[in-house]
Amino acid sequence: MKIELPEQPFRYISENSLECDKETAFVLTPQNEKYLKSAQENGAHSIINIKDVAKLFGIDKIKIVGITGTNGKTTTASAIYSFLLDLGYKAAMQGTRGFFMNDTMVEDKTLTTPSLLNTYRHIYQAVCEGCEYFVMEVSSHAIAQKRIEGLDFELKILTNITQDHLDFHKTIGEYIAVKNSFFQDESKKLINKDETKASFNPKNTFTYGIENAATYRLIAYSLNNATSGIIQNIADVVPFTSALHGFFNLYNLLAAIGAVHILTKKPLKEVVEVVDNFAGVSGRMEQVSEEPNVIVDFAHTPDGIAQVLNALKEKELLVVFGAGGDRDKTKRPLMGRVAASLAKKLYITSDNPRHEDPQDIVNDILEGIDDKSIVTVELNRKKAIKMALDEQKNDEVVVILGKGDETYQIVYDEKFPFDDREVVRELLKNR
Repeated sequence: MKIELPEQPFRYISENSLECDKETAFVLTPQNEKYLKSAQENGAHSIINIKDVAKLFGIDKIKIVGITGTNGKTTTASAIYSFLLDLGYKAAMQGTRGFFMNDTMVEDKTLTTPSLLNTYRHIYQAVCEGCEYFVMEVSSHAIAQKRIEGLDFELKILTNITQDHLDFHKTIGEYIAVKNSFFQDESKKLINKDETKASFNPKNTFTYGIENAATYRLIAYSLNNATSGIIQNIADVVPFTSALHGFFNLYNLLAAIGAVHILTKKPLKEVVEVVDNFAGVSGRMEQVSEEPNVIVDFAHTPDGIAQVLNALKEKELLVVFGAGGDRDKTKRPLMGRVAASLAKKLYITSDNPRHEDPQDIVNDILEGIDDKSIVTVELNRKKAIKMALDEQKNDEVVVILGKGDETYQIVYDEKFPFDDREVVRELLKNR
C-alpha cells in the first residue's frame, strides 16, 4: 500500500519493497529489513527509517492511548472512545472492530494492531480530521514484532493477563513478559491492580481495581439488571450506571473511566455522567434474542469463557463453542474444563478450523471434560446452534461463544459467510 504525502522530496512512501520506484520511498521497519535490497533494486527514491516517518505524519499532534491485555481490549477501547466523544472531544479508534473517527467507521475490521505504517496512516488521517485522541488496541504480537515502534503514548492501559496466543509466544512466561514489556518506561500507565501477573515501572503509574486499594477503586457495585457502582478516587466518591452486563465489564468500565479522567482532567463526576450512553460492543455479551434468551460472545480463551459464563451463572446454560485452528492447542482442554464446570450442556462444534481437522480440535477440547454425558459434538456449526435452540427450555440461556461479531468462518485459507447472530435469527424465524 502506497501512501501519498504532500510537500516531500518523494511522492509516496511504502513498506512494500515491490511497490518502490523513483517516486516512492521505502519505509524501513523491523518487519521488512530483509527486503531492503529488493527496494533498492526496484529503484526506491530513498530509504526512510520508520522513526523518522512519525514527524511526517504529525504524530506529535495527537494523544495516543494504547490498551493491551488478554481480554477486554476491545470493550475498554470502545468505551474510552465513546466517553471522549460524548464529552465533546474529537477522537479516533483503531482495533479489532476496525478504524473509526468521530463516530464514523472509516475502515472495516482488521488485525487488532495493523502494520506500523498502517497505524501511522490512521493517525495521520485522525490528525487531518482534527482528532485530539487516538485510541488503539495493542496486541502481544504487535509488541513482540515492534509494530508500535516510534509511537509516543500519552497513556498505556493493562486490562489483564491470562493464557492466549501460545502458538506464537510458545510459553506463558514469554507471553506475560511481552505484555509487561509495554509498561517498563516512564510514560503514564493505568494498571489493573488486581492482576497479579502485572509488572511495570511504578513511575507515572495509576491503578484501578476492585479487590485491592487503587487510584480508581470500585467500592460498591450491583449487577442486577443493569450495572451500577461507586468509584472512589482519592477524595472523590462518585456513582455510575451502565448498560453493560457481567462482573468482568466492571473492570473494563473502571479502566475506561480512569483513562478518560486522566486524559481530560475533567471532574470525575462529569466523566461518569456519560458512562450510561455506552451500549457496549457488538458481539460482546450481545443478546440476539430475548425470548428465547440467546447470547453471543467473542470469548475464545479459558478466562474469557469463565468470565462470560460466570456473568450468567444464575441461569442454566446451554453453551455452543469450539476453538480456532492453527492456534494455541494447550488452551483447548482448559476451555473444555471451564465450560463444563459452568454449563448444563455443551455443544462442541467447529470455530475457524483453518488448516486443522475440526475433529482433532474437538478432541483436544474433550480432553479437559470429565463428564462427557453433558456433551454433544456436532461439527457443523449451524446444526450445533440449531440443536441448542431446539433443546432449550423455559429460562435456559443459549450462549454461543468464540466468534462474536465475526461474519465469516475460516476453512483453510478461505472465508465463508457465517455470522452466529444471523444464524440464530434465521433459525428462530423459521421455527
